[in-house]
Amino acid sequence: MKVSVPSNGQGGIDDMVGQHFGQVPNYTIYDTDTKEVVVVANTSEHNGGVGLPPELMSKEGVHVMLCGGLGKKAVDMFERFEIDVFVGATGLVKDAIDAWDSGKLAKATRDNSCSGHDHDHDHDHANGHCN
Repeated sequence: MKVSVPSNGQGGIDDMVGQHFGQVPNYTIYDTDTKEVVVVANTSEHNGGVGLPPELMSKEGVHVMLCGGLGKKAVDMFERFEIDVFVGATGLVKDAIDAWDSGKLAKATRDNSCSGHDHDHDHDHANGHCN
């Protein structure tokens, strides 16, 4: 199973979790079966590219996305791509993966998403975290 974590810097298991998952420079993808770590650049429209993060993650074969938080529109989009999202990820990428593996992160739903991120600026705020 491939688990993706937005990464603040160059990516990797020892990078910090990025709290604005749509605007991070990279995503760290960890394969729970092979223990392989791959860093994928964020080429979504948030960073001047094409498409949105759920599309990018789908193309990479990601099954699970771990992040700090996200808005209702982002939850819906990840669901359309059949990617489960868990919120509450903080610290290092490896810590977020461990927290998810231990059942400490909550599965994102429309009910626990950030309501403040679904106004006016569509995708800019739909990809942030709850304060």
